[in-house]
Amino acid sequence: MTETPRRWEPRELLELVESVARAAGQTAARYRESAQVAVTSTKSSPTDVVTAADTAVEAQIRAAVAEQRPFDAVVGEEGADVSGTSGLRWVVDPIDGTVNYVYGSSRYAVSIGVEDDAGTLVAVVHAPATGETFTAARGHGAWLDGRPIHVSDCGALAQALVGTGFGYRVERRRRQVEVLSAVVPLVRDIRRAGAAALDLCDVACGRLDAYYEQGLQPWDLSAGGLVASEAGAVVSGLRGGEPGEAMVVAAGPRLHTNLDLLLSDLDADRPS
Repeated sequence: MTETPRRWEPRELLELVESVARAAGQTAARYRESAQVAVTSTKSSPTDVVTAADTAVEAQIRAAVAEQRPFDAVVGEEGADVSGTSGLRWVVDPIDGTVNYVYGSSRYAVSIGVEDDAGTLVAVVHAPATGETFTAARGHGAWLDGRPIHVSDCGALAQALVGTGFGYRVERRRRQVEVLSAVVPLVRDIRRAGAAALDLCDVACGRLDAYYEQGLQPWDLSAGGLVASEAGAVVSGLRGGEPGEAMVVAAGPRLHTNLDLLLSDLDADRPS
């Protein structure tokens, strides 16, 4: 294509991303209702599964981008890798929480972040089974079903409800359990819900006081990370590092400092 891509304002772009995510969520729900959730392949381990729904939903999102924003790049968990010239990139997890999805749990979501050179610009995390939709636009705030949301004001580890998750490789899981065993006595309680984007959104709206996990990929972090940060969370790696595969820590500012110190002392981001 030779014409110049049209530039969209963040709010206009967010409306488009939300409509794409909602339509994708309807497809995921239809697959779930028709029991078409058989595992079709695996990735990093035999328990890291892919379903036909994952592939179909990602293809649907990719097609929607091609129609509405043909100059944008797309990268997805299930293999989408489309180059673009607009300077924007859609980072897609078609079904965040696939194992939950396979088992019939409501804890899954369509997660889409659109990034520019400065990071995620707009984000949508849509949970088809509950109907909830988290959205954010950089510099404009975060919302749950159109209502502004904010992180909790918890600052003490002993009072903090903390979410986490585990990788699929045995070596990483062993190390994560070692870290968790040191964290558990020092916090109010732990939650492990199995969908990173939704965990980050739970921090954003105060359902969790904090969340940490090693092993997240861009599609796990892009949308949920912006929702959390626009709701007032600090989202980082350890010791002031960038959030990423080594570690993601998300919490309100006071609690983040305390949790970062604890996890740093435990070398929670050590490769395993």
